[in-house]
Amino acid sequence: MKLKHLIILLAFLPSLSFSQEVGVADVYLLTCGPGEEVYSVYGHSALRIVIPEKNIDLVYNWGVFDFSTPNFAWRFARGHLDYSLGVSSYESFLREYYMEKRWVTEQRININSEQTAKLFELITENLKPENINYRYDFFYDNCSTRIRDLIEKAVGNDLIYSPDQAWKSLPTFRDLISKYEKGYYWRRAGIDLLVGVEADKKASFRDMMFLPLEMKDCLSETSIRHEGKLIPLLTNPVLVLDFAPPVVSQSILAGPMIVFGFLLIICIFLTGWLRDRKSNLVIDLIIYSIFSILALLMIFFNLFSDHQQLKTNLNIIWLNPFIIICLISLLFNKDWMIWFRLVFFISVGFLAFLVILPQNINNSFVPLIGILIVRTSTRAGFSWNPLTIPYLTQL
Repeated sequence: MKLKHLIILLAFLPSLSFSQEVGVADVYLLTCGPGEEVYSVYGHSALRIVIPEKNIDLVYNWGVFDFSTPNFAWRFARGHLDYSLGVSSYESFLREYYMEKRWVTEQRININSEQTAKLFELITENLKPENINYRYDFFYDNCSTRIRDLIEKAVGNDLIYSPDQAWKSLPTFRDLISKYEKGYYWRRAGIDLLVGVEADKKASFRDMMFLPLEMKDCLSETSIRHEGKLIPLLTNPVLVLDFAPPVVSQSILAGPMIVFGFLLIICIFLTGWLRDRKSNLVIDLIIYSIFSILALLMIFFNLFSDHQQLKTNLNIIWLNPFIIICLISLLFNKDWMIWFRLVFFISVGFLAFLVILPQNINNSFVPLIGILIVRTSTRAGFSWNPLTIPYLTQL
C-alpha cells in the first residue's frame, strides 16, 4: 500500500467512531502567516479537530500539491493542477511552520455537537479517494474557500455574515492581492500583467475569504445563531507560533517603474541619435522579440488557460499579436509598414483610454508602452526625431 493511501486510511479510521464522540470534540481554525516563497506569501488555513478522550489531534489541510507532478509548470499554466486534502498530526503541522518561521494562530469554531458531526461527515466524504483531489482556483476554490464552504454547509442558515452594505467600499480582488504584495514591486507587476478583468470585480464579504488572513478577519466578525441568540463564530484566539513576517528588502529604485522609465529615456535618445540602419535593426530586434514573447503569453493565457483570472486580460490590447508580425517583418526584411502603424495607433489609443478601462493597469507598464510607441513610429514611416522636441533641445 502506498504511503499516501496509508495516511489517508489512518486519518479515516478515527472518523468512523467520531460521530459517537462528537460531543467532546473541539474544532479550531488554524491561520498561518505569510512565507517567503511565492506560493506561501498569502498565508494558509487549515482545520484542527481534537477529541481528548480518543487522543485524536488531527489537522486537515486543503493546500497540498506536489512539485514532482509530471509537467507541473505546464499543468499550472493551463489551470489543470489539482490540489489535495492532506491530514497530519497537530504536532507535525506546527513543526513544519516552526521550521519555516511562520506565525500560526488558533481560534475555536463555536459550533454545537450536531454541527460538528455534520462538519466531520463532510470531511470524511472529502477524504474518499474520488473526492480527495480538487481543481485549484485562486479566487474561488482553494485552501481557505474549502474551509469556508464546509462551515457554511455544517452550520446552514444559523451562520450570519456581516452584510456587504455595512462596508463603505468593498475592495476588488486585485486590491486584496496587492495588500500582500507591498514591497514586492516586480512580483506585483508580474501579477498585474497576467491577471485580467476578473480581478477588478468587487469582492463581497464572503469572496474576501479566498485569502487565509482575510478569512480569519471575516470569520472573526461572523456570528452564529445559538438558542435564539447570536454569538461569535470564532472564540479563544491563541497565538501558537510567534514569528515576525518576512522582511521585504526590495528597493523602489530598482522597481519596474524606475527601470522601465530609464529604458524609455534610453530608447528616446537612441532613436534620436542612431541613424545607421544596422544599429536600429539590432535595437528593434531586441525590443520586438521581448514584446513578442509577452504577446505570446497573453495569447496563451487568454485562449488556452482554464484560469478564469487570466482570461479577458486587457493587456493583450497593447501586447497584441500584431507585434509578432512586426518582428517577422524585421527578421525577413519585409517592408510591412502597415503593421507598425497599426501597433503604433493601438498603443497610443490604449494610453489615451487607460483611466477608463475596466481593468487596473499597472503604472509601470506605461513606459513600456512608450517604448513601443517610440520604436513603431520610426518603422511606421513617421518622420520625426525625439531629440528635436523643444524641451529636450533645451536640456
